[in-house]
Amino acid sequence: MVLFIAYIISGMAGFGSGLIAVPLLAMVFPVQLVVPIVVLFDYIGSASQGIRNRDKIVWREELMLVPFTLVGVALGLTVLQSLASTTLKQALAIFVITYAVYQILPLPVLRGSQLLAIPCGLLGGMIGTLFGTGGPFYIIYFNLRGLDKDASRATFSANFLIDGAVRLAAFASFAQLAKDMALTILAGLPLIVAGLWVGGRAHAIMSTKAYVHLVSILLFISGIILLLKN
Repeated sequence: MVLFIAYIISGMAGFGSGLIAVPLLAMVFPVQLVVPIVVLFDYIGSASQGIRNRDKIVWREELMLVPFTLVGVALGLTVLQSLASTTLKQALAIFVITYAVYQILPLPVLRGSQLLAIPCGLLGGMIGTLFGTGGPFYIIYFNLRGLDKDASRATFSANFLIDGAVRLAAFASFAQLAKDMALTILAGLPLIVAGLWVGGRAHAIMSTKAYVHLVSILLFISGIILLLKN
């Protein structure tokens, strides 16, 4: 049920499955099992959405974001592991929460240049690697660049194909993707396929306003999780 609901949300918004699946599944299963499997499921989901909606991917934004995302992932895997402090997490969490609240309020729409790919890519890659909640920074970038709901979801999926591949390779190198996970993965696949299908149908009929509110709620939740994460 957790996987099914998590991937309905992912199918609707393009991200957010980890925000729901990881904390709830970790109450029952070891985190060492949950995180790599959810990343793998996210990768499968992003591949399916990216391929199906490849005509909606905004490549000019994606190509700007990818190099900085990869640098952020590398920093998260190496140098910044020893520098990840509570203060850093709290500052980033407050930023994400503030942006989410701003999105919902009847205030002028924020826009920005492609130079925002530098901080958003670095933070997305780094925070995604260190704390598992990097998606909001990519979504914030796409929103600031004015991508509509279809383009935002498709471009996020394309971005995660690269980001997720690096993280999966890291998990595999540290033996966190073990052979005994195969049955768990096979059991979960029908659930994520069904969830993504339902979410995709809901996304197709969702208004832009409803999409903005859904994304804002997910950003708010991700900020709270980052704020409380040990």
